[in-house]
Amino acid sequence: MQCGFIGLGMLGARMAHQVLGAGHALKVFDLDAAAVAKFDGHGATGVASVAQAASEVDVLITCLPSPEASIKVMTGTDGALRAMDEGSCWIEMSTTDVNEMIRLAELAAEQGIGVLECPATGGVHRAARGEMTLLVGGDEALFKRYASLLEALSGQIVYMGEVGNASLIKVITNLLCLVDLVAMGEALMLAKRGGLDLTKCYEAITASSGSSREFEDWAPVILNGSLNTGFTTDLGLKDLGFVTELGRNLEVPLQLTTLVEQMFKASRERYGGNAWTPHVVKMMEDATGESLQTPGFAEVIPDE
Repeated sequence: MQCGFIGLGMLGARMAHQVLGAGHALKVFDLDAAAVAKFDGHGATGVASVAQAASEVDVLITCLPSPEASIKVMTGTDGALRAMDEGSCWIEMSTTDVNEMIRLAELAAEQGIGVLECPATGGVHRAARGEMTLLVGGDEALFKRYASLLEALSGQIVYMGEVGNASLIKVITNLLCLVDLVAMGEALMLAKRGGLDLTKCYEAITASSGSSREFEDWAPVILNGSLNTGFTTDLGLKDLGFVTELGRNLEVPLQLTTLVEQMFKASRERYGGNAWTPHVVKMMEDATGESLQTPGFAEVIPDE
């Protein structure tokens, strides 16, 4: 297929490489010209605008940092929906607002453009290995038509039903991830103050009922001190904002989520929005005067 890809950030760049690896023709665009240059002439064609990336393609894939970015890319003056052909398909991989996803899908349908929402979960390190999980929403027949492309991007696909469902479950999974991050910081600090060897604690927890995918992946970069999860505080707060808004709309009291959101806001105030998410744990280190660093852990999550 002829594919267009817009959004070559930490996740998007890895996903675009998976499209190339599956043998599809690819045009790429990003506001960062250096990100485009890494693809241009290396199997893909770099283009200079959203419209160029979206025109004359079977599939347009977007992987963008916010709902506002998705709205601008799809409906702006140089918007993708204006450039896409009838019968083509837009695959939205961004984590976005449920209602905006539904609205944009309706606009696309009016122009005869199919839509699949496919937010990815699992961490950018898994994207490099083609092991991300895709949460898919959209028409089931359309999903089946593009299943082979989606399989090239992921290790597992979960079809959630109609458009909007995948965006909802994605923010729910991110809620669990971010709450888990705060919990692992508190657990490790208890272990440190209790005089336990943190290396042995990591071994014990990952072998116990207290383990999780996030603990296995993220605790090592906390224990290393790099805090490099590849996921910023601003992005974490974006997702927590989606969750708390959904809680209000659906009349679900989210006391724990609200507390975690407040902790992340305090972390952003202290360390900045571009700081990695585990800076919320660094606040505990600062408050106690204790460091969680211990030898033997890698500074980045392995992507191989």
